[in-house]
Amino acid sequence: MNAIDIKRLSTPITTGIPHKTPQEVADSTSCRSFKDILQEQIDETVGVNFSKHAINRVMERNIELSHDDLTRLNDGIKLAEEKGLDDTLILLDDAAFIVSVKNNTVITTVNREEMTGNVFTNIDGTVVM
Repeated sequence: MNAIDIKRLSTPITTGIPHKTPQEVADSTSCRSFKDILQEQIDETVGVNFSKHAINRVMERNIELSHDDLTRLNDGIKLAEEKGLDDTLILLDDAAFIVSVKNNTVITTVNREEMTGNVFTNIDGTVVM
């Protein structure tokens, strides 16, 4: 055997298809889950995201949000972003929203009845819409 033959024998040979996790397979193809597609549609339509906590508070406190309310909330987030705010209180007609501007996410919400006597902490600005 010469040096070339020895080098060929010492190189590992891989055969077959490498093992991939289901997520790696999904990422490498154009396959997307229904949840991802739905979330994308909601983001395009609504713009703002709601944390699980905020969704629970909206339901518990019977806060009704129309498409117009969501548009105004998005406008409030844009105003807060223009001013360089991070954690912002956005006041709409019947509700208050604590929003993480950098994440475009509502953290929690309070209805009009619960706003009276309430103290909002850890915010760096307020937007009244």
